[in-house]
Amino acid sequence: MNMLGLNTQKPYLLFLLVVAMGLFSFSVQSMRFDLPNGKGKARCFSEDMKKNTMVVGNYSIVNPNEGHPLPDNHTITVQVATHGSMAKYHLAERVQAGQFAFTAYQSGDYVICFVDKTEDPHVSLSIDFEWKTGMAAIDRHSIAKKTNVDNMTQEVKILLESALSIKEEMSYLLERSANQDITWSYEGKRMKINGVQHVF
Repeated sequence: MNMLGLNTQKPYLLFLLVVAMGLFSFSVQSMRFDLPNGKGKARCFSEDMKKNTMVVGNYSIVNPNEGHPLPDNHTITVQVATHGSMAKYHLAERVQAGQFAFTAYQSGDYVICFVDKTEDPHVSLSIDFEWKTGMAAIDRHSIAKKTNVDNMTQEVKILLESALSIKEEMSYLLERSANQDITWSYEGKRMKINGVQHVF
């Protein structure tokens, strides 16, 4: 036994413990909060991120009248940036819901601010917000942008055209081969073409 009370005679248990701790090193924060009343009032949150951490966020205004649509003038502006920097990772203006995903390219504090854009000072907005980092952010594939999908579609079309071109070329060569009565046979390292032998 060691100081932690672990049996060190079975080192694989210690290894499994370390691996398990590494796999579960992520953060999921889900919350509902109210924005301060009045146009232009904001609420900000920050998170200290390590370099190359994947971050995914979802947010939406809570509809106080379920079964009825949210009024069009109930909007927010959402901004994600590094603390003290002008670099913006996400900016959505006058929206009712949205999502973002990015990779932290530097270590430090990342700040998300929600700003009330509602014209009526008597309306208080509640926000549902979910912030995932690390392994919990793996669900980022559901955030595929249309432009990325369009680019992928174009690449697949190019690959399909290349494959069809190769197939046509092979068909042409096989047809030409049949017309010229060229026979190919491989015997070890010998190749026979129309009775002429070449040794490699």
